[in-house]
Amino acid sequence: MPNGAWQPKLVALDIDGTLLKWVDGAGTTHEIVPDAVHAAVQRVLDAGVHVVLASGRAPHSMTAIAEQLGLRDPHTPDGRLWIVASNGSVIVRHPPMEIVHEETFDAAPAVHAVLQRHPEALVAIEERGVGYRVSAPFPPGELGGELIVTHLDDLVSAPVSRVIIRDPQATADDFVAMAAELGLHGTDYVVGWTAWMDLSPVGVSKASGLEYVAERLGVGRGDVLAIGDGRNDIEMLGWAGRGVAMGQAVQEVLDVADHVTAPVDDDGAAVELDRWFG
Repeated sequence: MPNGAWQPKLVALDIDGTLLKWVDGAGTTHEIVPDAVHAAVQRVLDAGVHVVLASGRAPHSMTAIAEQLGLRDPHTPDGRLWIVASNGSVIVRHPPMEIVHEETFDAAPAVHAVLQRHPEALVAIEERGVGYRVSAPFPPGELGGELIVTHLDDLVSAPVSRVIIRDPQATADDFVAMAAELGLHGTDYVVGWTAWMDLSPVGVSKASGLEYVAERLGVGRGDVLAIGDGRNDIEMLGWAGRGVAMGQAVQEVLDVADHVTAPVDDDGAAVELDRWFG
């Protein structure tokens, strides 16, 4: 754990449920960063500290948040950012958006195993820069960009960096139990706040993506502050020198964190950042 003299050299921030507040009764977040959080992030940048967004989102829906925050890298002449997208499977520089690293895998066996248990579930694959190819339409607002309905066999016919499986008729607990029973060999998975599962290559997570970025920035993990709220943040919070869970996080996330800040509705990310940059 950091002591009182510690200050992070890199701040890693989840987006949904950390920077952005959830819409009541929906599986989506407001796309506007609250003023208190925006101001706190600016203080981090003014201190000359790297800020890296780390999300399960596809790159194209992360760059808009980066631009809204006015993010820049204070140590590069052109200010180009590093972004950890798709739960660590895709590493991006921006602007302009450039994919500098991508991990892919054969998702077909895991997808078919899940669909045997949840045959009505929806499947989505990112269509870079456009939106998603989907087996059927997702609930409104849950995926950004254009949705292109595609036959399931075509969706998983080639290696991919990430697969989303969503069953609006099930619960998050249903998916947690199912994943534990199936094992899903050959892939890693994380379950969201609802019956939403992200499949990714084995060993790939926000933590592995951040490690890739931190090495290139010359920052050790002990100098990283990471803030998140979801199950896909567990590895990141455990990896960082200081891992902070949002107050509304599920118990598995709270258990791995070094500290718990206020909930997103109370601008918990700003509360934590102001500890070090207030």
